Amino acid sequence: MEPIQSSLRKWMRENKNFKGHFTKIKQELLSSPEVSRLLRDHPGLDQQSLEKQLMKLYEYHSQSKKCEKCPSLEGCINILPGYTPNLDVEGQQLHLSYDKCPRKLRQEHQEKQQSLVKSLYMPKEILEANLERIDLSDDDRSDAIAKMIGYLEDIREELPQKGLYFHGPFGVGKTYFLGAVANRLSEKNIPSMIIYMPEFVREMKSSIKDDTLNEKIQAFKTVPVLMLDDIGAESQSAWFRDEILGSILQYRMMERLPVFFSSNYNLKELQEVFTTTNRGDVESVKASRIIERIKQVSEVIPLYGENRRS
Repeated sequence: MEPIQSSLRKWMRENKNFKGHFTKIKQELLSSPEVSRLLRDHPGLDQQSLEKQLMKLYEYHSQSKKCEKCPSLEGCINILPGYTPNLDVEGQQLHLSYDKCPRKLRQEHQEKQQSLVKSLYMPKEILEANLERIDLSDDDRSDAIAKMIGYLEDIREELPQKGLYFHGPFGVGKTYFLGAVANRLSEKNIPSMIIYMPEFVREMKSSIKDDTLNEKIQAFKTVPVLMLDDIGAESQSAWFRDEILGSILQYRMMERLPVFFSSNYNLKELQEVFTTTNRGDVESVKASRIIERIKQVSEVIPLYGENRRS
C-alpha cells in the first residue's frame, strides 16, 4: 500500500490550488480574535505551537459556539449536532471537548417537563395547556383563576396537602385548567397524572384481565399530583366506587397527597350520583364516605363563565 504521506504529496501536486487555499485559511485562523485571545490569556502558547495544532484550532474555530451560526437544532452545523466545542489549554497543548449547546439543553428540558405530565386518554390540547393562554376577560371565572394562580405561587419545597375541585357547567374550561396546572407543576419538576374518568373505569376493568390492576392502582395512589377529570361522568359501579376510587382517595388522604378534580357536579350533586349504582342499589353511607375523602384532598372551587366549546 502506498504510504499516506506519498499519497498526500501526490494529491497536493494534482491540486495546485491547495497550497494557496491552505495558506489563506491558516492566515485567517491565526489572525482571528479567538486565537488572539488564546495567545493573550495563555503566555505559554506561541504561534509556532499553534501552527502544529491547526486542525484542532480549525475544528474549534469553524463551529458554532452559542448556536449563532445554526438556524435551528435540526440545522446544527457542528460536527456533533447539538454540541458546542470547548478549547482548553494545558501548557502548549490544545484540548477539544464538547458540551450540549443551549438549544439542546432547552430541548431536553422541555422533554423532561413533558415526561412529568402523564395522561390517560386526554386530548393533546389539554396536555399543551398553559396559564398564559387562559382568557382573563371573563369576570365569572376570575375567582377560580385567582385561586388557581395563588395555589401555584404558594408551592415551595412541599406540595399543599389539598388540590382543587373545579365544578361548573359544560365548556367553561375546567379540564383546560387541570392541564395548565399540570404543565406549571412540571416547570417546578413536580410530576402529575391526568385521568379522564369514563376511560379510567374502562381501563381498570380491562386491567383485571391482563393482571395489571394492582400495579396501576399503586401508580395512581403514589403519583405526587393526581388529577381526575370529569368525575361523576363515569358509570357508577359499587366495585369501582369502593375498591378503586375509594382505595386511591383513602391512600392519598392518609399520605397527604393532593388530588385535583373537574366535574359538572358540586359535591352535594356528586354525592347523589355516587349514592345509586348502575345496578340500582342505593348506598348513601358509601357515597358519603367518598365525598368526605374528596373534601380531605381538595378545596372546592366553582367555575362559571361562557361556554367555550360553542
